[in-house]
Parts: sequence; structure tokens; C-alpha cells
Amino acid sequence: MAHFTKATSLHDWLNQRLAIDTLRRVLATEYWIPKNINFLWAMGMVLAITFAFLLVSGIFLLMYYQPNVDLAFDSVNYTIMQEVGYGWLWRHVHGVAASVVFLVIYIHMFTGIYYGSYKKGREMIWLSGMLLFVAFSAEAFSGYMLPWGQMSYWAGMVITNLFSGGSLHADGLVEWIRGDYVPAQAFLNRFFMLHVLLIPLAIIGLIVLHFGALRIPHVNNQDGEEIDFEAEAAKYKAGDKANSKVIAFVNDFMSKDMMVVSIYLIFFFYLVFYHYDFAMDPVNFDPANGLKTPTHIYPEWYFLWSYEILRPFSTNVGLIAFAFAQVIFFLLPFLDRSPNAVPASRRGLFKYWFWAMLIDMIILTAMGKVPPEGLFSAIGFYAALTFIGLWIALPFITKFEKKV
Repeated sequence: MAHFTKATSLHDWLNQRLAIDTLRRVLATEYWIPKNINFLWAMGMVLAITFAFLLVSGIFLLMYYQPNVDLAFDSVNYTIMQEVGYGWLWRHVHGVAASVVFLVIYIHMFTGIYYGSYKKGREMIWLSGMLLFVAFSAEAFSGYMLPWGQMSYWAGMVITNLFSGGSLHADGLVEWIRGDYVPAQAFLNRFFMLHVLLIPLAIIGLIVLHFGALRIPHVNNQDGEEIDFEAEAAKYKAGDKANSKVIAFVNDFMSKDMMVVSIYLIFFFYLVFYHYDFAMDPVNFDPANGLKTPTHIYPEWYFLWSYEILRPFSTNVGLIAFAFAQVIFFLLPFLDRSPNAVPASRRGLFKYWFWAMLIDMIILTAMGKVPPEGLFSAIGFYAALTFIGLWIALPFITKFEKKV
């Protein structure tokens, strides 16, 4: 049995039972961060702040939202927006955060790819981060159903149809997911439960896993330098902070994080008050109508790149290409055969692969928004082929990369 002594203070009482001093040391004051990093390393904190906005605003919206096919649309567009004091503000915050969070995720993801932060023992950091991406995507999709507008209904119809497997005709699986032949009350109930309970719990758990995965291999740095964290930490604790290559997470690195977060908050609330409309599809301000199909059905901007990979091909080939796009990023640590964990600018052909991938995904996103006609259809088709080709080429262009 553990040995307890008479506590001299509340802090001492808690410390004997919860080891709060040990936790603070392991997770904060002796969690070491390299000095040679830039503002892009603050994106994790920006994501945490944005997720907090989503949680708080979602709780306030939940107080007035009605998960009923006859009441959901009015509860969002009339009750919350017009009758509840500052309801419009909470909806704007939630809508903007739901969109901006993906912008930050993509910046965070491509920063990790550029600097090789998935290599040399950091595979679990990357894999847990990709699981977070999937969880946020599921959260965004389930939340998009809740206003029960036209695009909510038809996006739900199209996305759930993907589970039929094309020529496999797994219609029973689609009906099981919907709880009906078409999106209706059971469908709304299920996605409401997923959005407000199960997926947020999964996201919180994955955030803990992601942060924990950083603890052993430590954070990468912008030079790809191999740092002896124990030796550099000893310098720091001995008072030689100027020559140490690391700083403490709290309060040194956190102060830098907060500077970036402050700039981000200016940008975020500018969107909330002046340009919130970018996060709200005008088609979704029409009530859901299963008898009236929108002229052009498309997902939110953060899903457009993968949607465009699906769209140019026949049903079966498109589903295979779509599944490929969803899985392939998980395999990046194993497809990249290079021994180097340095910035892409120092990695020969990989440098061109990185920028080609980034540009191609931007093109796919742009093409996913427009109708697949004429020149747009051709551009989308070749961009999708380029995406697949780049990933197939990755093991070959990295296998013979020289050690830096």
C-alpha cells in the first residue's frame, strides 16, 4: 500500500493521491521542445483552441436544437437565429470553426509531411493524427446533416449510397446505416447521437493519444537535426538556457504558441462577424425535400478533393479510387523509404513530389466545386490520375534518395 503522510496543504494532499507534481513535470515543465522551430508548430494548439470553440458553441446550440425532421430546420434557422439571444453568434462561431478547423488540419498535416515528422520513431504521431483527421471528418459530416436543409439531406443520400459498393449492391448495408430506405427520422437521430456524443468522445481520446505519442520521440524540428534531449535538457535545468537546444513546453513554448493563437483569433472572429457566410451553403437554407434534387450536389470544401477523385470514374473504379484516397495518407511513413527526416527542400525528388501533391490537391478541391462538364471534367480526371500516380511513385523516388 502507498505511504501517505499528514498533508501540509491542499496541494500536498492532492499530490500524494494524484501525483500532480509528477504530471506537471512530465507533461509541462520538463516536456522539452526544440528551439529551432517556427510558427507552424503552433498549429496543434490552434486546433485545440478551435475544438474548444466547437464544444462550447455546440453545447449552447444543443439547448435549442430539435432532432426531429419536422422541427430541426426551424429550430436552427428561426429559433436559434432569430428568437434566442445571441443564438446567431453561437451558430456563426460553430459554423466558422467547423470549416476553419480543416484549414488548420491541412496546414498541420502538410507541415508534418514537409518536415518529415512521420519518420524515425514518429510513426504513431502521424497515425494518431490521421485518425484524428478521420474523426473530425466524421464529426463534420454528421453535423452537416443536423440543419436538415436541402444540401444536408442530399449530401446524406449521396454519401451513404457509397456504402452500397457499386456493383456489389449492398443496399441492405445502406438501409441499415440510414435506419430507413431514405434519410428520415431514424437517420437524423443516429447522426445527432454520433455528432453530440460518440465522435466527440473519440476525438478527445485521440487528442490524448496524439499528445502522448509526442512524449517519447519528442517534437521534430525545422532543420531535421538529431537532438540529444537528455543532454540539452540537463543544460537547461542547470541554468545554461542560452546554449541549450531545447525549451520547456510550459511556460517557454506556450508563450510562443499563445502569440500565434492571438493572431489566429483575430482572423477567426473577423470571419465570424463579417464573412460567416462562406461556411454556410445557401442551398441549405431551403428545407429538406426528398422530391426535389439540387442541380449540383457537392460536399463542403474540405471534402472536395476526395470527392473529385471519386467523380471522374465509373462507379466501381471511382469507389476504389475514393477508398485509395482515404487510406493512402495512413501509409505515408511506410511508403517513404528514405532514411532522411529533414525538410523536403533538402530531399531531392521528394521536394518536387511534395509540391506536386499539394498543388494537385488544390486543383482537385477547385474542380470538385464546379459541375463536371467540358474542360472542368478533363482537368478533374487528370488531377485524380495524378494524385494516384504520385502515391504509386513515392516508394520508388524515395528508395534511392541519398543520405543527407
